[in-house]
Amino acid sequence: MQDITAAQLLGILGKGAQQATVDTWLLALNRAMAEREINTGGRQAAFLAQLLHESGNLRVLSENLNYSAARLPQVWPTRFPNEQAAQPYANSPERLANRVYASRMGNGDEASGDGWRYRGRGLIQLTGRSNYAACAGALDLDLIAQPDLLLQPGPAARSAAWFWQSRGLNAIADGAAGASANSAFVRITRAINGGTVGLTERLSLWDRCREVLAVLR
Repeated sequence: MQDITAAQLLGILGKGAQQATVDTWLLALNRAMAEREINTGGRQAAFLAQLLHESGNLRVLSENLNYSAARLPQVWPTRFPNEQAAQPYANSPERLANRVYASRMGNGDEASGDGWRYRGRGLIQLTGRSNYAACAGALDLDLIAQPDLLLQPGPAARSAAWFWQSRGLNAIADGAAGASANSAFVRITRAINGGTVGLTERLSLWDRCREVLAVLR
């Protein structure tokens, strides 16, 4: 495996990128990729493209749960059939998280506070107590007691790489070349996102990552 360089990461981040961002993330990303066998240019390009989309170019490490009453029925239509039902949770991130993530993904009920405690964090945002617990065991970090560890560069990068490897995405990335390249990348997107939200931007980022890392297509 060859580590990505500071110049490469700056190029991957694109126009307007700050050297401070590179300084913050370069070592953490390289260590995380080495730990989880993201060790070819093709794997690195696909991994980094997904991370950049998920984290807003390495800037966002915690889920944004600040929604208006008008927006909530669009995001969670089964939970909030109309604006009236959504109003008590509008612009109230903690209350909203405890409602929409209650009693699933290993979380307790709404009153437990688990929805907020284990909301999405990291570069590929882990959500729910069960995912935090699985990642904690793999990384030997006490994420159950200290979930905010995922807001730090090292754990954030390691958790993303763990998620990637644990879902078999290295193997899929290995097939992301030639005529089947886009379909393989879409499979990766679905594994991370649950759908294909932001696919156009993800594909654009992937093109940039492959260009900077000189990955054959």
